[in-house]
Amino acid sequence: MRGIFSPTSPYTKQARFIAVLWTLLILAGCFMPAANVPRVDVPLADKWVHFTFFAGFTFLWLCAKPVTKPLWLFSMLSMGVAFGSLIELLQGAIPTLGRAAEVMDAVADSIGGLIGITIFAVCGAVVRHR
Repeated sequence: MRGIFSPTSPYTKQARFIAVLWTLLILAGCFMPAANVPRVDVPLADKWVHFTFFAGFTFLWLCAKPVTKPLWLFSMLSMGVAFGSLIELLQGAIPTLGRAAEVMDAVADSIGGLIGITIFAVCGAVVRHR
């Protein structure tokens, strides 16, 4: 387990593969036509999905390049925010999807990204201090 959070991790290739798959899952989920999205009766379910997508996004990409320097962590957060915001803009710009650009989805993406980074940093710190 220690190797996953180390800058010299032997698992970066596998982590990159999983991060790419996760990113493709985000794209597939976010660009699915609204008519194909299952309806669930859970309050704020859509926001929780966005939160989870982007917490996983930043966490997995950090596993692919496990650096905990503040500038790199801020760059990863910026990439997550930009990716989530771009997705929202595109959802609103493609009328055949039947979706709308929602600011609160981008906020959920951003908070999820921040939590993913925090989890990675905390896990890395805990493992290094063992």
